[in-house]
Amino acid sequence: MPEAPELDAAAAFLRERTVGRTIERIDLGSFSVLKTADPPHTALVGARITDVGRRGKFLLLSCADAGSAADADVHLAVHLARAGWLRWHATNPKTVVKPGRGPLALRLVLDSGSSVDVTEAGTKKGVAAYVTADPATLPEIARLGPEAGRLSVEDLAAILAGTGSRIKTVITDQALMAGIGNGFSDDILHAARLSPYATAKALDLDEVTRLHTAIGQVLGTAAEAMAGRPLDRIKDIKHAGYRVHARTGVPCPVCGTDIAEVSFAERSLQYCPTCQTGGRRLSDRRMDRLLK
Repeated sequence: MPEAPELDAAAAFLRERTVGRTIERIDLGSFSVLKTADPPHTALVGARITDVGRRGKFLLLSCADAGSAADADVHLAVHLARAGWLRWHATNPKTVVKPGRGPLALRLVLDSGSSVDVTEAGTKKGVAAYVTADPATLPEIARLGPEAGRLSVEDLAAILAGTGSRIKTVITDQALMAGIGNGFSDDILHAARLSPYATAKALDLDEVTRLHTAIGQVLGTAAEAMAGRPLDRIKDIKHAGYRVHARTGVPCPVCGTDIAEVSFAERSLQYCPTCQTGGRRLSDRRMDRLLK
């Protein structure tokens, strides 16, 4: 699932190419991608793009309706779910978009002759698009906690002190802090030398400080690596930059111990037993069953 650094990079890429342009047409590859009806998605047609940004794991396209006497604002908020991404066309493809076929969920065609696609791989569709006069009023955005990369040590400590959940769960809970997902959370916890199963409210000041530093370092390093890159390279850069996540069986870059994994129904987490759990391997029920 796209996280804060890659969405920031994608927003910057699109901002440079779309701000000031007018949306001429919206082609839907999937009607189910639209989660709002008022205003309708056609409210974006004829609107001038004024900004592209991010809130949590939502990409935000802001527009002004030039046809309105008050230049009313209208926004497109997109959540890319687990398998969604974006594709830029300097020249809009001539092929007609046919709903229900292929990975295309939505295409915005601009007055420059270019276009941007929202796509989703696989058959399990979760990408969502919302058209709204104010993104902050969408329940899906209103529920978001503060941006994880902007928390002070004190803010982070207060969040952690308020929950007895595992730290891996806490830093990926968008209602507590927004922008971190499964991938970067593994690298953050490794950098902080914390077990993903550590209890949030039990962390001492040194551990909270290490976690705060790790959040800034991991997200900052990723953002720097992705800055200025085209959309079709951002995901590859993210995956190449992982130190622990998706590195099961690879030697830890710090101590050389093989990275271990805990598998769940639809995801997994990776960690270093030496750096993070005092040499103990966390229970992995799925693997334990395979070994019986």
